[in-house]
Amino acid sequence: MKKSVKAKRKSFWNFILNATMTLFMSAIVGIGFLMKYTLLSGQDRKEVYGKNVELYFLGLDRHQWGTVHLVLSFILVGLLVLHILLHWKVVVAVYQKIIKVKLTKRIIAVGFAILCALLILIPLFLKPEIRIANHKNERQVTLVTNITSTFN
Repeated sequence: MKKSVKAKRKSFWNFILNATMTLFMSAIVGIGFLMKYTLLSGQDRKEVYGKNVELYFLGLDRHQWGTVHLVLSFILVGLLVLHILLHWKVVVAVYQKIIKVKLTKRIIAVGFAILCALLILIPLFLKPEIRIANHKNERQVTLVTNITSTFN
């Protein structure tokens, strides 16, 4: 059976969207590896190079690559939302086929939405615990998150 022109066009754009999402995810992972293993943090730089040096790749330091990482992540999230919207009928059909009981469907959907919202929003409300380093080999500031203090 031949596909209609509309179906071919839809398949083409789905392929482009999926390929773009794969490229963005690959870039995000690659930049994460770059920041972790090449553009070392302060303490690791001292251990590897024997002194505190600044490391750059393509003229950007570790923190600037972190910004690129974040921006690409936001774009990927936007592409993911677009992907879900374009495939919403499939998502609903599969969900309805897997879970038969109406109340269970609602509980799982609401629970999933709340969990996603919490995973996205909680980091915006965390307050770091700041500790002054008192040993030569310690980092100057250690970030320790304390969720309970945020909500008190």
